[in-house]
Amino acid sequence: MTVSVRGYTGSDTEAMRDIWNKVVKAGSAFPQENILDEKAAKDFFAQQSYCGVAECVQIQGILGLYVLHPNNVGRCGHICNASYAVREDTRGQGVGEKLVKDCMTQAKRIGFRVLQFNAVVKTNYSARHLYEKLGFIPLGTIPGGFRMPDGNYADIIPYYTVL
Repeated sequence: MTVSVRGYTGSDTEAMRDIWNKVVKAGSAFPQENILDEKAAKDFFAQQSYCGVAECVQIQGILGLYVLHPNNVGRCGHICNASYAVREDTRGQGVGEKLVKDCMTQAKRIGFRVLQFNAVVKTNYSARHLYEKLGFIPLGTIPGGFRMPDGNYADIIPYYTVL
């Protein structure tokens, strides 16, 4: 499977919204609880510093996406944050890695110096493995930092890498 990543266009928004909302509904990776309707999705993706989408010649449609934006302002405005979502039927096939690598390239191009993930759920082993494979450094564990759908709290691990 040959995956490529490009900047999103308005015509990608519906597919992006569908993938994003499925991750939000699952409730085990993103902190967001509210799904995006059509207008909210259009506004949300347009407000990001950059959005990338993954596609493949062999598979129809958008396979995954990322959103990139500042993690903070002012003296910490050079630190960015990103979120990634991969279509369920294409997980485990390298789509996430392509998205993260493109995100790192775009973040550096935009002028960010550090990419930080604030809340990687400790049990999200595939994401953690990928981030560590790509050189991200875990910053420790925040006990009970993420409320799971069943009401229990899971630990989170912030990660960062210098771009």
